[in-house]
Amino acid sequence: MPSFPAWTSRTVSRLLVVLLALFAALAGTGADALSEPAASPDRPRYDVTLRADADGSRWAGRERVTFRNSSDRPLREVYVRLWGNGVDKCGTAGTPSPVKVTDVRGGTAGPLTVNCTALRITLPKPLARGERATVSFGVSITVPKRNDRFGREGAVRFLGNALPVLAVRDAKGWHLDPYVSTGESFYALASDFRVALDHPSKLKVPATGRTWSVPGGPGRSVTVSVAHRVRDFAWAAGPFHTAVATTPGGVRVKSYWAPGTSAAGVRLTREEGAAAVDRFGEEFGRYPYGEIDLVMTSEFGGGMEYPGLVLLGTTDEGGAVVHEVAHQWWYGIVGNDEYGAPWLDESFAQYANARFYGWETRDCWSEVEWPSNSTALTNSMAYWAAHRDEYHLVYTAGSCALADLERTLGADTMARLLKRYAHDHWYGVSTTADFKKAAQSVTDKDLTAFWKQHRIR
Repeated sequence: MPSFPAWTSRTVSRLLVVLLALFAALAGTGADALSEPAASPDRPRYDVTLRADADGSRWAGRERVTFRNSSDRPLREVYVRLWGNGVDKCGTAGTPSPVKVTDVRGGTAGPLTVNCTALRITLPKPLARGERATVSFGVSITVPKRNDRFGREGAVRFLGNALPVLAVRDAKGWHLDPYVSTGESFYALASDFRVALDHPSKLKVPATGRTWSVPGGPGRSVTVSVAHRVRDFAWAAGPFHTAVATTPGGVRVKSYWAPGTSAAGVRLTREEGAAAVDRFGEEFGRYPYGEIDLVMTSEFGGGMEYPGLVLLGTTDEGGAVVHEVAHQWWYGIVGNDEYGAPWLDESFAQYANARFYGWETRDCWSEVEWPSNSTALTNSMAYWAAHRDEYHLVYTAGSCALADLERTLGADTMARLLKRYAHDHWYGVSTTADFKKAAQSVTDKDLTAFWKQHRIR
């Protein structure tokens, strides 16, 4: 009879804990999830050079993208999203699409699909797990004549979602969702960018990342930007006034405002933006990018977030800077599929906004607000785009639901939950299931009824 070690009851208990944890991690994943990482192609690096015309309305140059296949499945193609074509789609004979890709190298380009917002590039050979590849292409960008995140206001040009970026493939396949103007369709993995923007020296060019300018040709400058682990790259161009300050927490805040923007609003926006980036750094984890740009104009509608840069309509009362700064964590650092689960960034950013201002949220939840049983906080943009008059619920009811969760768990527990959750998903991708599991793990209360009541499905 073979001899066995004399295990103590404590040893057996520890072994059982390990085994239970392992089974819990595997439960419900399925074979595909076990072999398929959360998302691919990962570790993208973008190297971009663009040259502007006299007023920043047109940019042209070249983009090079290097990436890795992190999946067990061979990567036979990649998709490039031309989100700048979202509003105009494939254009007309007189007004072509604002973003064009030409001279593709490193693969074979197919026709544009999804209303000219998706370009398939077939790779020369299947890319095995862990292998890297590079594709490059010419890029031409014409800023549309509308006041929008990709548009213009007076002499200012906004280039949000103008630069082509890789689509994501995960266990659900390629994410090739349509563009929506109410909300966002964007889903991208944390990436590295090095971008050189050649422009007339009279233009100031705020951009994602740490930026500096060097002399270009006669009357021109080159703004160079380097950004690590960001989900997108945006910039603006115009005759901005500028100011730079460093917060007590060490974040460099660069402010840009167009002529005619309210001086009182600029002051308030600068103050609140600096305070917000430090406060959220304490609450969710230190802001990792070192620099953030606040771009202010008088007529821009609301605000729009990009990594390290926010666009803000600014009046005497300021603007939406606190909400947009909160997005640096909820969408930027803690990523999510903004088309599939917009509440994971908008509701969380608005909850942070409400906490910053100390808004009263007790008893804010009301079933009266819900139009039908099919309306849920966790609906995708496919639903909200078809029910635009209900989309405000992602902000109002969503932040209220998180405030109610804070009261259910306790303020200290909620604070620990969010900080730990951000840490665990830093530069990663969050899902509704992830958050529900994390919240349940910090309390002995069964949250099933809470999720049902607050339509978090």
